[in-house]
Amino acid sequence: MGHRIFVFFFILFVTFLPIEAQDLGQQYIYKWQEFYPGKALAQGMHQAVFVYEDFSSEAIEEWLVYNKEVREQLSDPNHPYVILQSIDARLLKVQIDRELHLWEEKMPHLTDAELYLDAVKEISRRAERYDFLTPEDMQILTCTSVSAITRICQAAIDGLERLKGKPNIEFLFPLAVHFRTDCEDMESECHNSENKCDLAAEAISLLIDHLEKLEIRDDNNDGVLGIEEYTRRLNWYTDSDLTPGILRDLAREEIEETKKEMAKVSSDYLLTTYSDLELPSDPANVIKRALQDMEKDVVSNAAEYLEFWQELTAAAEQFVVDNRIATLPVDPSLRIMTAPESAGPAARIGWVDSAPPFAPNPVTTLYLPSIPDSLPEEEQRDFWASFNKPFNRMIAIHELIPGHYMQLKISRETVHPIRLLFPYGPYIEGWATFTEKILLDAGWEKERPLTYLAHLRKRLENANRAYTSVMTHCYGWTKDEVMDFSIDTSLLAPQFAKSLWGRLMRSPMQITSYFYGGWQFKELYARQKAQLGKDFDLRYFMDTVMKAGPIPIEEFDDIFNYHKKLNKD
Repeated sequence: MGHRIFVFFFILFVTFLPIEAQDLGQQYIYKWQEFYPGKALAQGMHQAVFVYEDFSSEAIEEWLVYNKEVREQLSDPNHPYVILQSIDARLLKVQIDRELHLWEEKMPHLTDAELYLDAVKEISRRAERYDFLTPEDMQILTCTSVSAITRICQAAIDGLERLKGKPNIEFLFPLAVHFRTDCEDMESECHNSENKCDLAAEAISLLIDHLEKLEIRDDNNDGVLGIEEYTRRLNWYTDSDLTPGILRDLAREEIEETKKEMAKVSSDYLLTTYSDLELPSDPANVIKRALQDMEKDVVSNAAEYLEFWQELTAAAEQFVVDNRIATLPVDPSLRIMTAPESAGPAARIGWVDSAPPFAPNPVTTLYLPSIPDSLPEEEQRDFWASFNKPFNRMIAIHELIPGHYMQLKISRETVHPIRLLFPYGPYIEGWATFTEKILLDAGWEKERPLTYLAHLRKRLENANRAYTSVMTHCYGWTKDEVMDFSIDTSLLAPQFAKSLWGRLMRSPMQITSYFYGGWQFKELYARQKAQLGKDFDLRYFMDTVMKAGPIPIEEFDDIFNYHKKLNKD
């Protein structure tokens, strides 16, 4: 009875809230969409197609004022939105802090030419990019985009004071020529368009001249953040008081534990497979010997690889159902294809093309890595060894079922758009990493120990990413030190170690999420199993996490405890 009375008054309370209090999050999304229409379109928000970027000083100041107003409301623990939507309020507060840091401290409108150039490029191509546009829509875009480009160029001229790097302006020259010579049809079809093309061409030329005269200065040539800035970004990224030192120690402990487990799995595999084999005395060489066998279990061409993946995906789906691990999506929307050669270097590694969170047709395409049959046989053999079968049997869990594809498909159905637009960073890769262990513990590929070894190898790489991120940005490690540690201690293949430095510079926080997010999920899973004992339901656990969307992982303790209380009442 007490619970029913609470629910009655709760509903009554919500009903009579001011609309602005109930919809604070939705209002912020509208404002964000107006300020970042290009980003909004990339997220599947088609209604932003007729809105253009405005990075004038007036627009930026208005955006800052609005963010500060919302931030003040979110700082009030008694604000209705904070009470009713505490998790969304938490995510929104972090997003606002990022916006304030970006526009008040980093101030890209003063130094980053690409801010404006990307907007010009996106606007000039918008009418051709989206297949949902009618001919009338395309005509409207054609007519309105010219003035928008003029305004962006003028904002860049007014705003940029110096450059943090040499901008790529090559595309501006043909664009200016286009407006000078190819606009007759547009001017005859668009209302009040006289001279707009000439004005756009002139604005582009003035922008080119302005950029060529500006001083180029890079205040942080090496890209290293330093411990103070790294700590601040880490606190934002994890929305916690996690310190670099704690993250470093957790990652180093994971490195040592994983290496021990890899040595044991490798030893057991080799002794079982080769009865007369004398094991190397060094554990690292034991692991290396087992990994050599892993890289021999391969396909030989793209057609065979595609068939292998299609069978693998079907097997993963059936395994999830048979073992009551999670509830599969009702309407599958996954395509698996071989990456085309036209993709260039990306064709050699493959990629997942996930549908934007707000797209109306959410098809996800997995593009498998490929290599032409015309290349030398040795090069093809080395290529397929990198994408060996044990690795793929493990990574299919991470990328598809119940990893990225399944999690994104289910979470996009949440009623909380804030969680889709401003997700909790460690959740995404953390979830996919966590699911690997869940399926392997349930018996996935148990007859093939090399699949588990592939998982451990990836787990070791994840911990190494987090560890070297901290050591580079906080403790002064050089590229050579990262390389040496990654190869000698974390047993990374040299080609993976070489590519690591670039990611450490570009994405120092995101690269920690594989380890830290996975560690958070592992801890949550252990807590829930300890609390519920024999009543723990894995499928309920997995479904709840995916349906809630990408939220701070410690919030799930309250969610599970609340559900448990409701069931008791």
